[in-house]
Amino acid sequence: MTSDVQIFGILNITADSFSDGGKYLEPEAAIAQARGLLVAGAHVLDVGPASSHPDSQPVSAAAEIERLSSVLTALKEMGASLSIDTFQPETQSWALSQGVDYLNDIQGFPDESLYPVLADAPDVKLVVMHSIQGRGPATRTAPPSGAMVDHVSRFFEARFAALERAGIARSRLILDPGMGFFLGNKPDPSLEVLNGLRALKARFQVPILISVSRKSFLRTLTGAEIGGSAAATLAAELYAVAGGADMIRTHEPRQIADGLAIWQALGH
Repeated sequence: MTSDVQIFGILNITADSFSDGGKYLEPEAAIAQARGLLVAGAHVLDVGPASSHPDSQPVSAAAEIERLSSVLTALKEMGASLSIDTFQPETQSWALSQGVDYLNDIQGFPDESLYPVLADAPDVKLVVMHSIQGRGPATRTAPPSGAMVDHVSRFFEARFAALERAGIARSRLILDPGMGFFLGNKPDPSLEVLNGLRALKARFQVPILISVSRKSFLRTLTGAEIGGSAAATLAAELYAVAGGADMIRTHEPRQIADGLAIWQALGH
């Protein structure tokens, strides 16, 4: 049922995000944007203290924690579920100590030294993302040879097994196959994975999160600029939901919330 889809509103407290770099770096601006995301229909605030696009600049864990510390209390007071989008173990450990609801790791939690800490936080859900880079931000790397859905499946077979061996329950895991540059430097792999969501869901039996919002592969296909990519984003998000996605991570919660409301009214 589309009414069960969880919307993750993207809150970038960064200086160089590809879509809104610097707009919400200051705490006051970030807190105001968080309120707007919730009013627009977001169920979860996905807070990112560092960018991960190919041209992003490195941010230390200390700087990430400082950025998060400046807004976290205010965000908690809003009553929203909180997700922290970081691949740095130090930041992840700090976020767990703050009682967040989700950790979202673009590297898919590769650092096994963190697994005992993750295992000791049984109420925290883990968004395990696949990327062809393996470590660090996205690059403009060509996709690997072979079927991308098979490549993604092999990653999750290994990573989920490692997490479960460490005592992290499968029920805590959320599958994010990656999109855009995380799958390669052309649109085809992202389209293939979107078409393969039902197969991934059947194979792994966990919730699937999709993040296509304003991605470059959509803009490549349509020729739109970032500011004109709303229609392409919504089309891809609705297609993902139709294919079995349980969670949509987006810059614009209102458009997907409205789209899902119409689908619900139509009996889908």
